[in-house]
Amino acid sequence: MSFFDIDNRIIEASQKAMELCKSKLDEINDIQEYNQQKMIKAFQEAGVRESHFSGSTGYGYDDFGRDALDRVYAYAFDAEDALVRHNFASGTHTLTVALFGILRPNDTMLSVTGMPYDTIRSAIGLEGNYPGSLKDFGVNFEMVDLKADGTVDYEAVEQRIREEKPKMVYIQRSRGYSIRPSLTYREIKKLCEISKKASPKSIIMLDNCYGEFVEKVTPMSVGVDIMAGSLIKNAGGGIAPTGGYIAGKKELVEMCAYRLTTPGTGKEIGATLGNNRELFMGAYHAPFVSCEALKTAVFASALFEILGYDTTPKYSENRGDIIQLIMLGNEEKLCSFCEGIQSGSAVDSFVKPEPSDMPGYESQVIMAAGAFTLGSSIELSADAPLREPYAVWMQGGLNFCSGKLGVMLAADKILKKSEENKNII
Repeated sequence: MSFFDIDNRIIEASQKAMELCKSKLDEINDIQEYNQQKMIKAFQEAGVRESHFSGSTGYGYDDFGRDALDRVYAYAFDAEDALVRHNFASGTHTLTVALFGILRPNDTMLSVTGMPYDTIRSAIGLEGNYPGSLKDFGVNFEMVDLKADGTVDYEAVEQRIREEKPKMVYIQRSRGYSIRPSLTYREIKKLCEISKKASPKSIIMLDNCYGEFVEKVTPMSVGVDIMAGSLIKNAGGGIAPTGGYIAGKKELVEMCAYRLTTPGTGKEIGATLGNNRELFMGAYHAPFVSCEALKTAVFASALFEILGYDTTPKYSENRGDIIQLIMLGNEEKLCSFCEGIQSGSAVDSFVKPEPSDMPGYESQVIMAAGAFTLGSSIELSADAPLREPYAVWMQGGLNFCSGKLGVMLAADKILKKSEENKNII
């Protein structure tokens, strides 16, 4: 029995997809169990108790729940310290606080994974010429281009780091709106080894958005000095209503805290305003939910490969984040895919996604997300700029059952729309 009118061809293809990716789903289950146990240990090591869920007001002095939450994330990420706050407005804001906390005038930030993600470019000063960017404060930005196949050019990275001795070596784990592969801990480890050998004093910073809890090995354990991410992606478990985290070496986290609040007060102030309970619950659920999203991505890759589309990563490949890229070939199929994802949502399922201009993006963007938390990309969502090669970036799924349904509805919508227009899927 099905509550949704899905074409039998899609149902049969989904059954084949489940058979294809069974072993990969089993691998993810193992990662899920490992990281969930580690998170429980993190709570225990931090001494989490019911009183930690109470909120503070005003300056937030002596907010023991806030401090315990920092310890939970530090343990989970193998970091010396962490700064976890509800008042980080987005992942980009969190990254920006970290960049401004560490970099100073005349310092050089060297991106070794090509051009950073669209929304961080204005903060760096690469686009928009907004006042208050890193460029406006005299921070230099340099980058090493990726190879033609989208992989890291390790030889060029080593040469540039050795020659320039930059203050910061910047790594973006996720692919952003590009075709390049996301980085697993193995690639991150190699970049860290190269950097520390070529310029031991350079600070290695990682944009870890979408990459939390998808592997057993953490970036901090392979050489990253400081990393940041969003709580409405993996790290908040679909429960945190907003926020972000910075984790890493204690002295670097302190510098970031001085930027978030004021020099001298840092982590000691900041009212939690009743958000602690949701942030703790989000942390607790994050390993499970992240892997549910990972399973959804694997299934989507297998299904659309069966249907004749190019996907990256392939369903059988190791993954560094929860994002699945599907090459749909034209605007019509791209929009149909997003309509299908939206129709499988528990919230706003009746909404038809439409392309529109978005702040921080060069092209019009179409987004599908029926989410309990606005913009939460750990919940099943899909988005894409309307430009060649008309690929969609899909991520999320609070549980695999709902994620699988959304993917099937997306395939079904493409099939039916194509047949309406006398096209072949």
